[in-house]
Amino acid sequence: MKVGTDGVLLGAWAHIENANRILDVGTGTGLIALMLAQRQPTATIDAIEIEENACQQACENVANSKWHNRISIFHTSLQNFELFGKYDLIVSNPPFFSQSLQNPDSAKTTARHNDTLLPMELAQHAKRLLQENGRIAVIYPVHEAHVFLNAAQETGFFPRRITHVIPSIGKKAKRMLVELQLTPCDLIETELCIEKELRHTYTQEYIDLTRDFYLKFEKPSSTL
Repeated sequence: MKVGTDGVLLGAWAHIENANRILDVGTGTGLIALMLAQRQPTATIDAIEIEENACQQACENVANSKWHNRISIFHTSLQNFELFGKYDLIVSNPPFFSQSLQNPDSAKTTARHNDTLLPMELAQHAKRLLQENGRIAVIYPVHEAHVFLNAAQETGFFPRRITHVIPSIGKKAKRMLVELQLTPCDLIETELCIEKELRHTYTQEYIDLTRDFYLKFEKPSSTL
């Protein structure tokens, strides 16, 4: 099972309060859906994936998990996904390359290029599928995040939380975690740095956020 940093960040960062019905758009191999099932024991989760091989892997990963009775995988695009009742939370680690050379591997092209899901389409279909008080949480590279923010606000969303993700101390942000809702709200804007100066030496804030999902970040033993 592929475990990418972007997916782990989104799965750990998304607010799950009052999220009893969740939709994971572009689930890949099912990582974020599984993380949210682990975090929110009362939620039922629908996960959609357009690429056939990834969808099959997601089905296998979910079937082998202890949350298999709460996660349903669908081989479909967001544009063709039929409503099964509206959602409290939509999450997506969407494709984002729009003007770069495409990989000859069609599966990788589908996963990486936004030809299959433009930012405006994601915003419009999220609005169609969300409860009135629902939220959408996404992760994008910085430039594409601003494109999505503009599209979402044109669609009627209001930004609720933005976290600028910095790969290592002293670097510029490379990713943005963005959460929006359909009702007016105050914006909370923060930063998250992943590594210290030494590669693979992680900041405490990143460890605290993702500890439950990495064996390398074991919980500290309680002291007597």
